[in-house]
Amino acid sequence: MALYEKRKNVHGGRRPRLVPRGNDGFQVIRIGHKKFWFSDLYVRMLSMSWGSYVVLIAALYFLSNLVFASVFYLDSGGIENARAGSFLDMYFFSVQTMATIGYGKMSPHDITTNIVVTVEALWGFTFFAFVTGLAFARFSRPTARVLFSDVAVISDYEGKPHLKIRVANQRANRIVNVNVNLVMLHDGVTKEGYRMRRFYDLPLVRSHVPLLQLTWTLMHPIDEKSPLSGATADTLRAAEDEIIISLSGHDEALSQTIHARHSYVADEIMCNAFFEDILSRHDDGSVEVNYNLFHSYKKAEHH
Repeated sequence: MALYEKRKNVHGGRRPRLVPRGNDGFQVIRIGHKKFWFSDLYVRMLSMSWGSYVVLIAALYFLSNLVFASVFYLDSGGIENARAGSFLDMYFFSVQTMATIGYGKMSPHDITTNIVVTVEALWGFTFFAFVTGLAFARFSRPTARVLFSDVAVISDYEGKPHLKIRVANQRANRIVNVNVNLVMLHDGVTKEGYRMRRFYDLPLVRSHVPLLQLTWTLMHPIDEKSPLSGATADTLRAAEDEIIISLSGHDEALSQTIHARHSYVADEIMCNAFFEDILSRHDDGSVEVNYNLFHSYKKAEHH
């Protein structure tokens, strides 16, 4: 299966990031790939947005009633108290049948209409069971509310340069057993002359914490073993490098494992910069977190 990356004009000719931010996403055009629309229907329904989901369910509901109303219309005399030739009456009779409302005004009169009512009732049970189960699955999916700093900074720590990224838990609960992986996606050329995208690990000073309740600054030491050793903003930009962070942990409130990811490209890595301090302790022992400064940074006074 061949994969071709789709470059859009909105990206200014550069490769779109692998981990999207807003509309700045990574799209793939698959040539010769077989699509499994119905076998992956459940996954598609779960992954679509809530707006698209509601529109799709509403469209299926109205279309179903429209189909059955058309069948009832072919034998309009089969429904008691329905106005002769009134498609609107047929449609609302279908709505009542599908939802098992049964107001008692209109009712099936002959065997043909009763058979259609039986089929529609069966379809109604199936449809509403499917919609209910799918809605519950969408609501029950674990979601992460992890905040990542808009930029990554490079500055000294203990006398050595470090790449720093700030993360925080946006919920009031705790995430326990938190693990983070940091990698760099880099364009390279093999000895045979092939251009390849490769992942390079960026080891962290600490990649695991027992709980994440406030904030956490991730730090990668830039030494001679680091893929970022000797890199500059220009070299990162030329190679279209992307630093990708993935976080996983156990949400205490949800009692489920959650995942979050983020990425940074060359223009979002600030050299010789420090994050603004956002933590302060009050006299009563409480801790204040100023999220207004979460993404703020300042340049180092000395290089």
